[in-house]
Amino acid sequence: MKIGKHHKPVEILLVEDNPGDIRLTEEALREGRVRNNLHKVENGVEAMAFLRRRGKYADAAHPDLVLLDLNLPLKDGREVLEEIKSDEQLKRIPVIVLTTSSAEVDILHTYDNHGNAYITKPIDLDQFVKAIKAIEDFWFKIAMLPGTKNER
Repeated sequence: MKIGKHHKPVEILLVEDNPGDIRLTEEALREGRVRNNLHKVENGVEAMAFLRRRGKYADAAHPDLVLLDLNLPLKDGREVLEEIKSDEQLKRIPVIVLTTSSAEVDILHTYDNHGNAYITKPIDLDQFVKAIKAIEDFWFKIAMLPGTKNER
């Protein structure tokens, strides 16, 4: 999906409980060339309410992409991924796991449950920004997403 100034913004759901990582992601996406609306929730229960448009999220946008941390309060990212990918209404939304964990068990769990990518958060600020921009470039400029037309 090539996003230009005449196209609607990309809807991104960030599921992250670390305020610093939220701020870095916001900054990286703001600096990017793709117009986007970043929606933020801080735990897995809120993530599923947002995705299913329940409660205070009844009017939530349908995300084009989910950026999912694994280590979340209330319901962790592993459970969220399983729920998303087992739900007929949600399973086609690309889910990028963006986490501090580099554990093989977490990587395998992500791909076993149809996660679309697994990225370990870089500790270095510049590398973190580069990782977010790489996600943006690939998922919104190169990859074709469900329900969109690529205009190249």
